[in-house]
Amino acid sequence: MEPKGSESPSPTVSSPRCSMASVSALDDMYPSHSLASLTPNAADTPSIPPKRAYIAVAVLCYINLLNYMERYTVAGVLSIIQTVFALSDSTAGLLQTMFIVSLSLLAPVFGYFGDRYNRKHIIIGGLIVWFACAAGSSFVGPSHFWLLVLLRSLVGVGEASYSTLAPTIIADLFTGSKRSLIICIFYICIPVGSGLGYITGAGTAALTRDWRWALRITPILGLVGLALLVFLCPHPPREATETQGEGVGKRSSYLKDIKYILKIKSYVWSTLGVTALAFLTGALAFWMPTFLSRAHVTQGIRPPCTNEPCDPTDSLIFGVVTVATGIIGGVTGSALSRHFRDKMPNADPFICVVGMIGSVPCLFITIFVASASIPATYVFIFIGELLLSLNWAVLADMLLYVVMPTRRATAEALQIIVGHLLGDAGSPFLLGVISDAIHASRPESSDWSFHSLQYSLLLLPFVGILGGVFFLFASFYVAEDRNAVQQLLTGATATVELGTMKNHLDTTADAEKELNVPT
Repeated sequence: MEPKGSESPSPTVSSPRCSMASVSALDDMYPSHSLASLTPNAADTPSIPPKRAYIAVAVLCYINLLNYMERYTVAGVLSIIQTVFALSDSTAGLLQTMFIVSLSLLAPVFGYFGDRYNRKHIIIGGLIVWFACAAGSSFVGPSHFWLLVLLRSLVGVGEASYSTLAPTIIADLFTGSKRSLIICIFYICIPVGSGLGYITGAGTAALTRDWRWALRITPILGLVGLALLVFLCPHPPREATETQGEGVGKRSSYLKDIKYILKIKSYVWSTLGVTALAFLTGALAFWMPTFLSRAHVTQGIRPPCTNEPCDPTDSLIFGVVTVATGIIGGVTGSALSRHFRDKMPNADPFICVVGMIGSVPCLFITIFVASASIPATYVFIFIGELLLSLNWAVLADMLLYVVMPTRRATAEALQIIVGHLLGDAGSPFLLGVISDAIHASRPESSDWSFHSLQYSLLLLPFVGILGGVFFLFASFYVAEDRNAVQQLLTGATATVELGTMKNHLDTTADAEKELNVPT
């Protein structure tokens, strides 16, 4: 304290540049919580050590691989299931449709709770339901098809929890280009897992001579993933990477979240694009092995399957193609995104446009060349799937950077419910209905089951064109929406600095008043 009579210099403070508009926007983004939780001191370190974060990502990627393996093991043995249960194409399509409907309807529920409660605990509960129902479905007898449909629907409970919440955990472990790379790896698991689903499903059925064992593989492998998740995967604070490890505590109302998300134009258009992509890939993934199997029969290469086991060759080859194109396409799409994003702010949706529109001629050729040449069919399947696989990692990263961190789980959930309900939930069933209707016109023809499915598949290229148009519209707004999020996060930092400085001055003034220090 200065000697009596001396003057104590008053501190000089320069206010940070933070407009009232920024403060207002922040109040809407982060209502009712301490601003100090948004941006701690620069000396603070992230709450999750980097080594532990990478281990967590490895665990999450492993479970995501199983997630998509589970979805397509049924497609890998679909011909056998149709034979055992005596199913028409439309009835067989219900297996995938009911599963996707369940997943889609539950995604917003998990999104709501995931933005507010411990996401790790929610995922663990969902996985337990998933594995129990998947294993249980393998014990259903031929006279209880309705029970098989019910159990496949309940598998969607676990997958809804995981698909909605796992990407938001990754987003809170990494940021910037590193997060883009991790998201790329995570979403490569979609086509790779799908391909492995065909391979493990068909391969296991062929080895055991029992299709039921194909449905038991992922629950067995899933128990390992569940244990790894419990012991090795942390639950980072929300927005940990944006706030140097602290995160944000409280949340806004669900209605306010929805209103905010629906105002993001690039998100709305890209969600419509995702819906078209899901419609196309869902139908393609579910029916293509069966279509190829019927093509072999039409060409006289092999006889039709009338008894178990059926020839698994088509599912195995299609699975290998899906794995290869998933890896190559995912890595290529992510690399193109990183290369062009700084030069062209709307590069990501343009990559999706190229992927969707470019796959259209490949789909047309695939559908018509199958009756003449199986090798040529696989070539164009490879090119088409490669182009479609450019999109997965790019789309996931785009959602993360155009939506504020506190609304990401809800945004993921909305995109899942729209994309699946209007996309791959209905496309396998719809194509089955069209195929059955066409087949009914000439039921006596032995080749007509192939041609009826062939003509129903012609719907897919037109959906691909529509998806490309949706992504084109998204490209008009993506740069603006991304900048808006960055400005709000920057505004949070400035507001916190202002509040911290004001608190410091208030505390200093109170202390000087108590000690009778002249000002």
